[in-house]
Amino acid sequence: MTEMNMVEALNLALHQEMMRDKSVVMLGEDVGQDGGVFRVTQNLLKKFPGRVFDTPLAESGIVGTAIGMAAAGLKPVAEIQFEWFMLPAFDQLVNHAARLRNRTRGAYTCPLVVRSPWGGGVKALEHHSDSPEAFFAHVPGLKVVIPSHPYDAKGLLVAAIRDPDPVVFFEPKKIYRSIKEEVPEKEYVLPLGQAQVLTAGTDVTLITYGSLVKTALETVEKTENMSVEVIDLRTIKPLDIETILASVKKTGRCVIVHEAPRTLGVGAEIMAMINEYAPSDLEAPVVRVTGYDTVVPAPKNEQFYLPDERRIQRALQQVMA
Repeated sequence: MTEMNMVEALNLALHQEMMRDKSVVMLGEDVGQDGGVFRVTQNLLKKFPGRVFDTPLAESGIVGTAIGMAAAGLKPVAEIQFEWFMLPAFDQLVNHAARLRNRTRGAYTCPLVVRSPWGGGVKALEHHSDSPEAFFAHVPGLKVVIPSHPYDAKGLLVAAIRDPDPVVFFEPKKIYRSIKEEVPEKEYVLPLGQAQVLTAGTDVTLITYGSLVKTALETVEKTENMSVEVIDLRTIKPLDIETILASVKKTGRCVIVHEAPRTLGVGAEIMAMINEYAPSDLEAPVVRVTGYDTVVPAPKNEQFYLPDERRIQRALQQVMA
């Protein structure tokens, strides 16, 4: 076991998968010589020459090329420098990567991973602080993963690379280096589609993912006279509805937290599932704490947009009342 931050854990996962499987290749802007914009791919070009490719600034071309590689038998891991720059590649992901298995009636699969830094909290420029996970989760054929700490990041990335279908892998940039924990140096895999109960509770279920897991846990630590069960989704698509429902049936109350805009976000889908499958178990209406239906503001106002301890605490008090 070695203490690592998320960048180091992801780098180790990529290194070990490239060592294990010669069909794993890397491509993206500056992933080779510079090691990626956040240095997640640092030194991989040196260790695996001929399997790490710097590309032009052309996201549609990056993902389109990766789809061709995947169809030809490789396992490409494509990096998009920031989450909102994935939109030029949306056509490739939605119309081709996600549909390849169905279009060919199983003759071809698309074992592709598209990695990207994700989310706000670092006071970045416009198009560098968004949370577009709902766009991709809506698409049949795509899986969407967002880890919340280094241990999960390594195990989930390995699972994504080994998955036979396309996976969008978002990496919360706010916690790239702000969290360190013990991570096994040996290989391990965490299954996609399986949430994790981080704290057991009996009064309220708090569901979140990504960098807000840390915020949620810090809020719960300061919460008195309330037993809160915190669930880290890990995978946005497929959702682990079994774990969610089991918790809500136990507590009778639920708060959902995410930094993406409120309307038609992940929280809305979870709320719909709870209302559909466990309405009689609820002691109070489900409450959402989310970003607002606006563009992420300029850096000086970002703290007013992102859910924080005050807003989460207020939601917890609301469902208990």
